[in-house]
Amino acid sequence: MGEKITYETIFARSFSRYDQKKLGYGAFLGCLLIALSFCIVFKPYLGPIPVLNMRMSMDVGLNMLRIMDSFSSEKLRGGDISSSMTTIVTETSSSEIEMVEESDTTGTNETISNGTTVINNKNSSQQKEKKTVCHVEESTEFCEMNGDIRVDGKSSTAFIAVDTMVANSSWVIGPYARRGDEEAFKRVTKWSIKSGVDAFEEAPQCDQRHNVPAIIFSTGGYAGNNFHDYTDIVLPLYLTSRQFDGEVKFLITDKNPWWIEKFRNILQKLSRYELVDIDKEVNVHCFTSVIVGLKRYPKELKIDPSKSPYSMKEFRQFLRSAYSLKKENAINMKDNGGKKRPRLLIVSRKSTRAFTNTNAISGMATRLGYEVVVTEVDSHVAKVAEMVNSCDVMMGVHGAGLTNMVFLPENAILIQVIPIGGFEWLAKTDFGEPSKDMNLRYIGYKIKTEESSLIQQYPPDHEVLNDPYAVQKRGWYEFKSIYLQKQNVNLDVDRFRATLLRALELLHQ
Repeated sequence: MGEKITYETIFARSFSRYDQKKLGYGAFLGCLLIALSFCIVFKPYLGPIPVLNMRMSMDVGLNMLRIMDSFSSEKLRGGDISSSMTTIVTETSSSEIEMVEESDTTGTNETISNGTTVINNKNSSQQKEKKTVCHVEESTEFCEMNGDIRVDGKSSTAFIAVDTMVANSSWVIGPYARRGDEEAFKRVTKWSIKSGVDAFEEAPQCDQRHNVPAIIFSTGGYAGNNFHDYTDIVLPLYLTSRQFDGEVKFLITDKNPWWIEKFRNILQKLSRYELVDIDKEVNVHCFTSVIVGLKRYPKELKIDPSKSPYSMKEFRQFLRSAYSLKKENAINMKDNGGKKRPRLLIVSRKSTRAFTNTNAISGMATRLGYEVVVTEVDSHVAKVAEMVNSCDVMMGVHGAGLTNMVFLPENAILIQVIPIGGFEWLAKTDFGEPSKDMNLRYIGYKIKTEESSLIQQYPPDHEVLNDPYAVQKRGWYEFKSIYLQKQNVNLDVDRFRATLLRALELLHQ
């Protein structure tokens, strides 16, 4: 306190009251000048703080906005991802986009219930109907483009040609529905999406115009693996294209002719037009609407009917129609009166995870009252679909062949034989959970160590037999090389008998 009194006393003695006021006013004006100078110097670097969480590349421009959309954390095959994002790129008649800000009063921003924010600038009455909406979700990303769209296969670029002074924006997308899987994307061509002044000047002239929308998607990635064929391409393509009722053109990048032939029935059911191998096209194709990439849900072989106009039930009906499958419902033994035996399909394999005692399994099942069919599924989808659809129960060791459960009739039964290795989560994720959405009854049979051929390759105290989780920690490839590529199954038919009896009980319900 003494220091303060001494300071004020000295100050009062040095200046009169009038001089003190002049000095105070001068200090105040000096502060104002310093603040004004600071604003002038740093004005180009200052701006209102956006409410939204942005992730923008340096060349995107002010009209590319990323919106965080909360997503419940879910364990995927490659790891844990807990968020979904949507990007909206809107071309307007204004030279720039009004970004969503805390103090924004010049424009109108509409937030839809699903978390997507639509940006309208202050000249919204003059806004053109040309826009691109890019969605970045847990397992996929895709862009919906509307306007004067020019697709150049030589440069793998889709231009939205807008003759207006809007900021330039660009986006790069791999049109394959397994986002985040680096191994898969080594075989997927990246596509560029460009808009703005530079895009208008750079866009090539149209060589061929189309009056229907287009979808650009890749048949690279894990195409060729039956499971990934359906969960990464066929089902996402159905979700993306079904809305057009056949009036849509497919532009395929990374085209694999054998894949096209394998799924020709499905492709022709979804599109009435000839497929375009866009990578080999010299002509520039022009559309008024293009979707780059495919829609999908985070879980495998899943459609969420609460977020989609479609369901797995409708997807399976679509497949029955595409392959002219006759059997809609599995046998009901209670109504059958024992006149007809239920058909059991045993999916055999030639190499890994094969049954080594198929004859013993077949004989036991026959004695229980089944009509048994043993076959190895291949790439002839029409033949496989007809075979699977004719059966009431399908059983097999965990593997891509079980994906053909999509062709089983309603209320049929899937029996998944789970080898040793500690990957029950994988068996559940790939087939256990999806089968329920398909209106199938699911039974999992986990083999004992004595039923695995690995006991012939490793000593009894080896970690491969006793601690598979230790092997898992060393990475997917080591785990795969042992448990998926070296293992066959010799079923204990006496132990497995209870599983087939349980299936018969379900068929009586």
